[in-house]
Amino acid sequence: MASCQQDILDTTSFNNPNPELAFTSPELVQLAVNGVYNAAQIGNFNGTPRGYVFGAAYFQQNEARGEDVVNTQAFYQLTYESNYDATTANNVYYWVDAYRLINRANLVNEGIDRAVSNNVISQAQGNEYKGEVLFFRALAHFELLKHFSRPYHLDNGASMGVPYRTLGVDTEATIEQAMQVGRETVAEDYQRLLTDLNFAESSLPTNVQRQGINRIGKITKGAAIAIKIRAYLNMRNWNGVIAEYNKLTSMYTLEANPAAVFNNNLANTESIFSIINTANNNPGVNGALAAQFNNRALIAISPILWNDPLWLGNDKRRDITAVVSGARFTRKYTDIVNYTDAAPIVRFSEMKLAAAEAYARTNNLSNALTLLNEVRNRSLANPDTQAYTLASFPDKEKMVKGILMERRIELSCEGVRWGDIHRLINDDIAPTQGIPAKVPNGFPAATSYTVGIPYSGNLINGIAYTDYRFLWPIPLMTTSVNPLLASQQNPGW
Repeated sequence: MASCQQDILDTTSFNNPNPELAFTSPELVQLAVNGVYNAAQIGNFNGTPRGYVFGAAYFQQNEARGEDVVNTQAFYQLTYESNYDATTANNVYYWVDAYRLINRANLVNEGIDRAVSNNVISQAQGNEYKGEVLFFRALAHFELLKHFSRPYHLDNGASMGVPYRTLGVDTEATIEQAMQVGRETVAEDYQRLLTDLNFAESSLPTNVQRQGINRIGKITKGAAIAIKIRAYLNMRNWNGVIAEYNKLTSMYTLEANPAAVFNNNLANTESIFSIINTANNNPGVNGALAAQFNNRALIAISPILWNDPLWLGNDKRRDITAVVSGARFTRKYTDIVNYTDAAPIVRFSEMKLAAAEAYARTNNLSNALTLLNEVRNRSLANPDTQAYTLASFPDKEKMVKGILMERRIELSCEGVRWGDIHRLINDDIAPTQGIPAKVPNGFPAATSYTVGIPYSGNLINGIAYTDYRFLWPIPLMTTSVNPLLASQQNPGW
């Protein structure tokens, strides 16, 4: 009540910029761009911050859809067991907050153009800012495609994608325009997001040209290239993956210690882009990475992954874990007090493994092996004797499978697993079949964790990709007010 006596209310929100005010000075333009980062970091979950889409929810939802973690309690159980519907909050706000982020990006993108035309900022500065917001527009659409649309390669992108929104909506007229934008094909969405990423790459500085934590916490040329690599993996454009990877080799290097990229080390040489969290601005106890994966022990490492024989017992990445009630949990996220762990959206090790896979699939096993070992060897107790050789994977099928397993180990609890499951549906070498079979919900017994001996305990049944539950439904709150999207709802919902 005391605060009501003070005239301190700032009615200008940098999350929802007023188009008449937010682009009238260089400082306000920069605040508007920063608001897009904030929209990606925090999101909204029934009125509270929860880390949608990229501050935390990206990691939790993408892991809970796969088999390499176990949901221990009820928090992510609907996602974990695929018992969601068009009103389930976790799915609803994934869609809603992704489009909120996209809309903010679009509003700021349009405002930047006005600021340039009014000589508020230079064309070069405007292009840099546009590169940042268009990156987020592409990333958000790409993320939606993984959950609401079928994989690109099943039909070369001919199935329904998601509405690719490029118009800022802030008036009744623009609302009406937006209502006319329906679902394009997956292929059309990919072309649009690649166009946005190409613009971002061309207009953004490199990480070396950024200063301090902005080398990792702000969008750079390398970040745009990295997301293009993910897109090309999904499109099975192996030469595209390799060409984009080669651009990154002069920008980033692997850390010698696999743990060095975590514990909020924002000076490492490996992180390409991370969402920054602070003590005053984070997804909170119900969303923050350290809260969910660490002190609340809601997401455990699954025995399916922990026991796999390709994950050696003395691998240093096993040291970035802890035991809670007999189950194994990651310790990549450690700040359980202030929740300041940066959210690692993309790292150079992932890009090396992407290029390794592309080389293997094009029968260049030598280059594939080199990149695979560069990632893996730094975690080995005795690389001279434990490193892979060509005899380890003598043909491309075995090499690809080895690389895909290494992705699961290296990127555990970093939100990558569902994307791989999705893109590998009916793959010619290492096919996934849909939502995988998983360890039952709850704390796995301590006895289920046995290094080197594949897990053979009880599993809940998987769900085929032909089942309607493989895709999330467009939320009811959207279809109830948008007849076009109601008519384009995913089949079965």
